[in-house]
Amino acid sequence: MTSPAPRIWFVTGASRGLGAEIVRAVLAAGDRVVATARNRQALVDSLGPDGDNLLSLSLDVTRPDQAQAAVDAALARFGRIDVLVNNAGYGNLSLFEESTAQDVQAQYDTNVFGLMHVTRAVLPAMRAQRSGRIFNISSIGGIVGGESGALYCASKFAVEGFSESLAGEVRRFGIHVTIVEPGFFRTDFLEPTSVRHGSHAIADYAQVAADLKAFYDSRSRNQAGDPARLGQALMTLASVERPPVRWCAGSDALGIVQAKIDSLQGELDAWRDLSASTDGEFEFKPEAETTMAWR
Repeated sequence: MTSPAPRIWFVTGASRGLGAEIVRAVLAAGDRVVATARNRQALVDSLGPDGDNLLSLSLDVTRPDQAQAAVDAALARFGRIDVLVNNAGYGNLSLFEESTAQDVQAQYDTNVFGLMHVTRAVLPAMRAQRSGRIFNISSIGGIVGGESGALYCASKFAVEGFSESLAGEVRRFGIHVTIVEPGFFRTDFLEPTSVRHGSHAIADYAQVAADLKAFYDSRSRNQAGDPARLGQALMTLASVERPPVRWCAGSDALGIVQAKIDSLQGELDAWRDLSASTDGEFEFKPEAETTMAWR
């Protein structure tokens, strides 16, 4: 009995945090992986030198030319890409008025447009082989917004809408898209090397900004989530025949998602009559509308 051929993974933001642990899980399973980050030396320092199962590449996801070059190099080395993990990203935890237009652009350039650049570069190969898995790393901040999350949550809400739409478009080619929504995990996400705070201080927000920063600082490195276990969970999701479109990671994420569902249901029920009152006088077939647009 022959063993299955190793899968080829392509992981962005792989030099640290969730990305590095995902790469380690892939290698431990005997699969092959193209690990990418802005600084290739950081990949080598974290993951070790390249070998038969590991190819490290420099990639700034905000550059579409670099995304295409990295995908081309991956295909030249391994011949295919079976699993894409769009993990590169960071959090700008500014109060909205204390952020700038440049802060907003930079947040979207990495978290949204960078993810799209890499996905666009990978999809032709997956479509040609009629198979593939795409894991877009969102956040529980892609389900709920909160104070100081205006920029970060907006970017992750965008990832959610993009991914859910893309899932319907590419399913016909045997490509499955899963949105991964981690809660708080023990990474450097909240460390000064990663997180960014407001660059335009406003006196009216001074106390709330200080309180929020103190909260995040106290949580850093004390989160419940284990990045290594998330890496193992992605190996499971990559192997199932029908992966979910959305998957939340962590007991805190489970609670937050359930609370959002309950809140949506409560508001829907409370305002149902007013919502329905906006229809005009025509025969409405809701099943036709939803199945044609969102099948």
